[in-house]
Amino acid sequence: MAENGAPVRVGILGASSYAPTTLLNPAKGNDEVEVAAVGSRDLDSAQEFADKHRIPRAHGTLEALIDDPDLDAVYVLLPTSLHGRWTRAALDAGKHVLCEKPFVANADEAREVAEQAAKSDRVVMEAIQFRHHPLTLRVEELIAAGEIGKLQRVEIDLCVLLPTFKGNCYNYDFAGGAMMDAGSYVANMARTFGGSTPEVVSARAKLRDPRVDRAMTAKLRYADGHTGRIRCALWSSSLFRARAKVVGDRGEMRWLSPAAPNLFPRLSIRSGGRKRVERFPRRATYDYQLDAFAASVLRGVPVRTTPEDAVENMTVIDAIYRAAGLPIRMPS
Repeated sequence: MAENGAPVRVGILGASSYAPTTLLNPAKGNDEVEVAAVGSRDLDSAQEFADKHRIPRAHGTLEALIDDPDLDAVYVLLPTSLHGRWTRAALDAGKHVLCEKPFVANADEAREVAEQAAKSDRVVMEAIQFRHHPLTLRVEELIAAGEIGKLQRVEIDLCVLLPTFKGNCYNYDFAGGAMMDAGSYVANMARTFGGSTPEVVSARAKLRDPRVDRAMTAKLRYADGHTGRIRCALWSSSLFRARAKVVGDRGEMRWLSPAAPNLFPRLSIRSGGRKRVERFPRRATYDYQLDAFAASVLRGVPVRTTPEDAVENMTVIDAIYRAAGLPIRMPS
């Protein structure tokens, strides 16, 4: 599979409207990846999707795509409550897996998938795409080098506007909610830029219905003594707000659009009494993510967003839901 210089042959599990942005367009510029098939619960919709996007094969069941012998990898692009089940099925079929965020419905399910992945020789990556962008890598590098000194505070905002309340992201049965959607990014940012998995001190939700949050704010505390605050929303008075700030005892870093740093690829740094701005490529984060997935499959390059990393992320998300008085999400 994917040997002798051949590209990684990927099948899309779910004929989703997000696929062009997250996989199809990035694959057009990547010689190491071939989108070879799409699978859906209905053959007509799968074939329509395949024809529209010039994908060679269409499968009318999810099982048929998983079992396709001419695929090396599966991109799981289903409702979140189904991620764990179909990631496990793909591993059982010997496929590598790129699973859209959030990885699964809760931390317990993430542990189950991580244990299965660890016993396999397959690559399993959560699609937290901002982690692969050069701006994100630079922030991590500067924090590790002590550019802003000892960490004191991490603040992340990611508020977007998704007013179509019929979508899966507002459906509890599909493991929906703002903290599961935009929140899977901000939880990962809080861990990545805060240096460890924090304790959730408190959380407050704004509700779409009694079980589903349309916005969430949480206060965090890290083992080393610094603090954090994260905010995410799918529908709120902020409409749109995306920014990150990391403060140390010798300076701070700020940047916009932290989940898609290619949109505003500028990092503002204050350190040692001086200010500077560093600039980065506008290349899409999804392009970098697909590069990383192919490199892991073809050359064994270590995965950044591992199943074990997803366990830590879901642990934070579960704790925020509990602190806000809401039930954690469940698989279906």
